[in-house]
Amino acid sequence: MNQSLIKKCMLFRPDPSHFMAKPHKPDLDAASDCHSSLLPQRFPSSRHFIVEISSHFDSGGLVVLRITILPPVMAFIMVLTPISQETKKAVMNFGGTYGSMNYNSWICLLPSSKSLISNSSVSWLVSFIFIFSMVFPMEMLGSIVGNIVPSVRKYWSYHKEADQHVKNLKRKWDLLESRKDDIKTKFYTELHQGKKPKQEVKHWLQNVETIKGDIDIGQEPAGWMFLSRMQKGEFALKKTKDVEELYQAGDFTDGLVLDLPECIGKMMPPSTLVGETAQRTKKEIIACLLDNNVGKIGVYGMGGIGKTTVMKEVNNFLLNVSDKFERVIWVTVSKANDIIKLQNEIASKLKLGLPKFEDEITGAAELYTALKDRRYVLILDDLWETFALEKIGIPEPTSANECKIVLTTRDLDVCRGMSCKDIKMESLSKEEARELILHKMEYDVFNTPYLKAIAKNVLQTCARLPLAIVTIAGSFKRLIHNYEWRDALEQLRTSLKGFDNIEKQVHEIYKEELIEHLIDEGIIERMKSRQAEFDRGYSMLSKLENACLLEGVSEKYYEEGMFVKMHDLVREMVLQVASPKFMVEGHLGLEDFPDEGKWRENLVKASLMYKKISRIPSNVSPMCPNLSTLLLQGNKSLKNVPDSLFKHLHGLKFLDLSYTDIESLPNSIFSLENLNTLSLRGCCYLKHVSSLAKLTTLTKLDLGGTLITEVPDGLEMLVNLTYLNLDVGSPIIMPLGILPKLSHLQYLRFSCVVTVKGEEIERLKKLENVWVRFDELYEFCSFIRSLEKRQLTCYQIQVGESEEDVDRDIQDVGKGAILERECNLRREGESRVLPEDVQSLDIVECDDLTSLCDVPSLKHVRELKKIRLSHCKGIEHVLSPSSSLTDSLQTLKMKDRELHQHGSRLSPFPVSK
Repeated sequence: MNQSLIKKCMLFRPDPSHFMAKPHKPDLDAASDCHSSLLPQRFPSSRHFIVEISSHFDSGGLVVLRITILPPVMAFIMVLTPISQETKKAVMNFGGTYGSMNYNSWICLLPSSKSLISNSSVSWLVSFIFIFSMVFPMEMLGSIVGNIVPSVRKYWSYHKEADQHVKNLKRKWDLLESRKDDIKTKFYTELHQGKKPKQEVKHWLQNVETIKGDIDIGQEPAGWMFLSRMQKGEFALKKTKDVEELYQAGDFTDGLVLDLPECIGKMMPPSTLVGETAQRTKKEIIACLLDNNVGKIGVYGMGGIGKTTVMKEVNNFLLNVSDKFERVIWVTVSKANDIIKLQNEIASKLKLGLPKFEDEITGAAELYTALKDRRYVLILDDLWETFALEKIGIPEPTSANECKIVLTTRDLDVCRGMSCKDIKMESLSKEEARELILHKMEYDVFNTPYLKAIAKNVLQTCARLPLAIVTIAGSFKRLIHNYEWRDALEQLRTSLKGFDNIEKQVHEIYKEELIEHLIDEGIIERMKSRQAEFDRGYSMLSKLENACLLEGVSEKYYEEGMFVKMHDLVREMVLQVASPKFMVEGHLGLEDFPDEGKWRENLVKASLMYKKISRIPSNVSPMCPNLSTLLLQGNKSLKNVPDSLFKHLHGLKFLDLSYTDIESLPNSIFSLENLNTLSLRGCCYLKHVSSLAKLTTLTKLDLGGTLITEVPDGLEMLVNLTYLNLDVGSPIIMPLGILPKLSHLQYLRFSCVVTVKGEEIERLKKLENVWVRFDELYEFCSFIRSLEKRQLTCYQIQVGESEEDVDRDIQDVGKGAILERECNLRREGESRVLPEDVQSLDIVECDDLTSLCDVPSLKHVRELKKIRLSHCKGIEHVLSPSSSLTDSLQTLKMKDRELHQHGSRLSPFPVSK
């Protein structure tokens, strides 16, 4: 035996009967010290001794390994563990239990700086045997070997039978998987019938999926390495047992699901419906739900008007009162029209307990199966787009299945696209809005002196929308002091850009004027004809109205469908979205022109229309190269525009100075080479316009209502003009040769004091709208004959001179003719004096006319609706009973002439003197 090894291993045998020592760290470099000077007290058992001596050895830098209660095989493994070179001292105990401890089994190993155990296998084994023989008495060796042999035999069996164990596992798993598939099929079938899944079944299915993952890993080939096959065999045997246990647990003899308590829907938090308007809408919806002839109902109206609130009331009514339906399903759709998400929402509300759908087809099939035999009401709140019911899996409502679908939307087109009976949600009346404010503020603010202004602002700002009233009034209610109310009022005015007291014309706009603006802005692209552009515009406005972003004006003094207005809150939203590239000053009383700080470099559009601006500082020169639109119309007090204003606005395309008091135009305007639209309509003090020769990109020039006395120089250079308005107040003679050069004109308007030759008008082949006066009847007739191969959309054609005002009813008709003085309408040779599609006729001072039956050309007209006869002294009677005009004529007026009637031949027509 290696002597150096022996010297490094010293046996320490403490006396178990007397462990008394001074309280100092033991010096284990000498064996004698170890025996006599250790611990300061007696110990009742060896366990207490081990704990105490271990702590002392630790404090002395020793690493103590106390292996006190281990089976021999673990002691065997522990001896095989090498001692690291960093360990200075180690104490190991190999024993059975504390009570039967052999104190001679303690050894103390004091290794040198080199490893106690050699790295070579032979030396390591020799060292182990030496230490093992010192530690274990011979009588213990038999016990150790007896414990080791069975373990070795067991692991050898794992190695030998590995392949068989894997085969058994696969066979057992196939049985378990078959049971799982059967249970799963039956489980989901019963869930479709409205049952509730048992938790133990769900957990069992999860456990099967978990063990499947383990088995997939474990069924790889075992190989022939001893350790690999041993591990594979052990794993397969253990998993086979787990699979058998799961198989037995899957015998659900008492069923897979539970019956659900009957619940047809979910109650919504109650809300108070304010006013008769909401109550009336609620009743109309309920009536449709109870009507077997109505399957789909669409409730539409602008945001915040109360659609959802009304539908909550309808939902609760169906749950509390009506027993007509088995289920009431509420789904909030909102903007994201996600088919799969909608399917999962409906399935969740039906409590089907199905896994989430991942594709539309599967979801549609599952929902259709669940819904086809039920009487249900499906409420789809806040729908933004249409969809096909079959794509979702919703059966089409019929009188046979008694199912209903109710949707709420902001867009009427959604209702129509879903083939719904549409019900419009109206805003509150003024009185209802007032009552709601009082209710939310909880006291009479309208009769409180310092709160009247606030209440009126809230009432007008919220424009009778319940959601807006509740929100704003609720925030005001929490205020206590007067200064808080004043500050809140100021914030309200600021945030809403002074919408209080805005005049009616700011809100309401003539549809044709709005479409004209959309064309000028390029929002409606140029098309082959002006009529096509207007058709596109009307279509756009219709969509905006259907989406409740615009509202039709229904006041009595407006013809229905001619005007629209925008809700204040919608306008505010639009301005917020457009910021910061738009500058829109909403203060009606704005008097000062915005300083240069507000004219941002990235500004695209600026609106200062209908303010009280009277002066623009001469030093203002905005640096806005991207500004394309500048609207200054309606500033009545504005008399002068400085030349500096347009100095850097080289990108300007649309300039509107209409209805201002400007007397002249700055020269810088006539250098805006990108200008497309120049509107000076209603500038009644403007008498002169400088040369337009540089404005070659101009497509629209509106000088209507000005007092210019001559045609502007350079007009003939504007070859891109499609719109020209010279409806001016001063007599003008149109120089020959100018109009034919403007060959793209679609819209031409001259006043009765502008003289123009008929042959020049005839050469404008693209004309669609024309207002013109001819001096002579032959010019009029020549122009009418030129229309045989084309058709005008709108016209007012006058022959002769007259200071007689044109009747408003006559003028408003789209196609009209005014024949004055010596027209000699009775001549047979002039049978084509009137166009066939003329709709209004104004005959002035034609004394030779005794009856309309004397006018041959009237025999050819088919659309004549209005006739006015003024100062026709020869008139004896108007029409005969057999006249073809009686089929279309609606209005007949006479002025300054006694009417001679024969019988009741004029009784169908309203006649005024």
